[in-house]
Amino acid sequence: MQALQLVAPREMELHTVPDPPEPGPGEVSVRIRACGVCGSDMHFYLEGCSAGTPARFPMVVGHEPAGEVVAVGPGVESLAVGDKVAVEPAVTCGRCEYCKAGKRNLCVRVQFMIGIQLPGLLLEYATIPATNALKIPQTMSWAEAAMIEPVAILLHALELAELKPGETVAIMGAGPIGILGCAMAKLAGASVVVCGDMLPHRLERAREMGADLAVDVSKQPIWEAVKDLTRNQGADVVIDAAGKPASFNAAVRSLRPGGRIVVIGIPSEADTPFPFWQALHAEATIKVQKRSNGNDHEALEVIKAGKLDAEKIMSHRFSLADGGKAFATMGAYSDGVIKPLIEI
Repeated sequence: MQALQLVAPREMELHTVPDPPEPGPGEVSVRIRACGVCGSDMHFYLEGCSAGTPARFPMVVGHEPAGEVVAVGPGVESLAVGDKVAVEPAVTCGRCEYCKAGKRNLCVRVQFMIGIQLPGLLLEYATIPATNALKIPQTMSWAEAAMIEPVAILLHALELAELKPGETVAIMGAGPIGILGCAMAKLAGASVVVCGDMLPHRLERAREMGADLAVDVSKQPIWEAVKDLTRNQGADVVIDAAGKPASFNAAVRSLRPGGRIVVIGIPSEADTPFPFWQALHAEATIKVQKRSNGNDHEALEVIKAGKLDAEKIMSHRFSLADGGKAFATMGAYSDGVIKPLIEI
C-alpha cells in the first residue's frame, strides 16, 4: 500500500509500505479515505520534534482520519464491512488508574497513532482496535468525519475551562484550533468571544465561525481589546491555541481576576517564559491540555446536528500523492490556508 512518510524535516515522500495485518480478535481493518493535518503533525514536519518527542524518520504522521471498514476480526459485533468510521488515534489500556478514573488521555500505557508509538494514518489501510473506530452516518462527508478529533479536543478544553453560559472568552491564535474554539465557545453559551491573530484571512474566518471581535495583534494587543470590551474586567476564560511566549503573556493580561486559562497550543521550546507575577495577582487557574478525553462521541453528535460547518475549517484538499504540498502550504501559511484535508 501507499503511505506518505516524513523522511526529514520539511521532506515528505510517498512510499510503498507493507499492508497491515489482517484484523485479529477485537480489531477491524479500515480503508483510510481522508485525514486532516494537525498542528502537532506540523511540529514534526517543521522542527523534527513535537512536545519534546523527537521524530523517528521515516515516519507516517496524521491522526485525524476517517474511512470505511473493509474487514472485521473475531468477536467484533459493533461494526461491519462497509461501515464508515472516524478513528480515535489514542489506544489506551483501560486498566491503569487513570483509565479507571475516566482520564484516558493520561493513560500510562497509551499508544498514539502519530508515527512514534504507532504509525499515523496518512496511508491507505490500517488495522486498529474496534473500540477506536467510531461509526458515523453513511451520509456524513469525509471532511466532517475528519473534524471529529479536533472537535473532541475543543470539547475537552471547554470541560477544563468549566465555561459557564454568559461568560466572556478570549482565544489566542486563529489557526484551525483557535477558529474552532470560537465556534465551540459560542455553542457552549459564551456571551462574547474575542480572537487574536496576525493573519487577516484567519481573522475573517474566526468572525465567520463565531468570534464577536477579531483582533489583529500586529496592530493592537488583544488584552487591550478584551479590557475595552469588558469595561476593564477581562475575560472569564482564555484559550491559548498558539502556544507561544507572546500568547502566554497576552493570555494572562487578558484574564479577569479569578479567571481560567486553558493552554492547547504546543510550544516549540521546552522552557517557555511565562508572566508568573501577573498570573499570581489575578489568582489565575491555569490548565495545560493533553489531547481529548473520550469526547469523540459528543463531537460526532455536534457535527451530526449541523452545529458546525466543517468546510469552513477544511480550506484545502490534496491527494495523498500531493500530501507534501499540504504540509508546505500549511507551514508557509500560504494561499489563504486554514487547514488542509488529505484525501486518500
